[in-house]
Amino acid sequence: MQEDVTAAVIEETMQTVKSLGRVRVRGRTLSLRQNRFLVLCECKEAVKRDMVPSEVFPIDGGGPWSVVTVDEGLRTSAQGQGSSGPQQAKDKPVDEQCALFPEGETAAKSPEAILRAVSEILDKSKSSSEHGSYRRLRTFSGLLPTPAGEEQFDHWLSQARLMVEECDCSLKEKRRRLMESLRGPALEIVQAARAGNPDVSPEACLDALEHVFGTAETGEELYFAFRLLQQQPTERLSDFLRRLEQSLNRVVQRGGLPSGCADRVRLDQLLRGATASDLMLINLRLRERKDKPPSFLQLLKEIRAEEEYEASRQKLHPMGWLGRLAWSH
Repeated sequence: MQEDVTAAVIEETMQTVKSLGRVRVRGRTLSLRQNRFLVLCECKEAVKRDMVPSEVFPIDGGGPWSVVTVDEGLRTSAQGQGSSGPQQAKDKPVDEQCALFPEGETAAKSPEAILRAVSEILDKSKSSSEHGSYRRLRTFSGLLPTPAGEEQFDHWLSQARLMVEECDCSLKEKRRRLMESLRGPALEIVQAARAGNPDVSPEACLDALEHVFGTAETGEELYFAFRLLQQQPTERLSDFLRRLEQSLNRVVQRGGLPSGCADRVRLDQLLRGATASDLMLINLRLRERKDKPPSFLQLLKEIRAEEEYEASRQKLHPMGWLGRLAWSH
């Protein structure tokens, strides 16, 4: 298979084989002879050779992938030969693993070739997990309405930008991680960007997705909308603050406001829009702190502590002063 085949496509393809159950990609390595990748998969169900086809066709089209299972007998053979491959996976039974090999890889039909490939993949996967483990991005396809289990675009984009900014891996690896989370129209956009420039940066991929699936509003328009936000009657102050922060982040990203002004503008809009929490704002003395506004996290921490205190007080005196006065009469 080719390099740009994502883990998600591999997993979805292998899960079409019902006897395997849930499938997860655990690693991949390049076959220099075939100039294609070998992929190690782990499946939830115990592998039964007679229930696994020798080939599967990828869900997005193309030629078949050869499938080779690694069962208990091969593990015994490997241990007798002193191979370290399956032994490195002792925390995962080898009879729950299968290896995918590219079409035409006839040498991979022998136990020795299978074990050697599995050993290489496990070594590479182990090294990768030690030096660059990461939380996989949630799925995004761009379909409307948003399918169950997928992220809204704004949420997905914020997580994707965080991954691109914070991860120490190569640009190529970042681009691969982005692509493995994409489906349908969203994946087509990135594939089109790569067709025009095979070395397109992850940031450029995100910009292309934002142009297609993001809001078309300018930074100034987003800032105006931010200034109109109001607390809902049943909305907690902490929830209103989070909603403000999401809107403010979009404003800053679109250039509608310098990032250095975010703390001051956030607090100002909280004071203007928090129509249902006047007493809490007084208790926190936020109006007196406008010259030195707290950060978002500090502000959220203080508000949550005040909300917890208020909830505890309500539990101790659920009827309030008016209720207790009526009860005494």
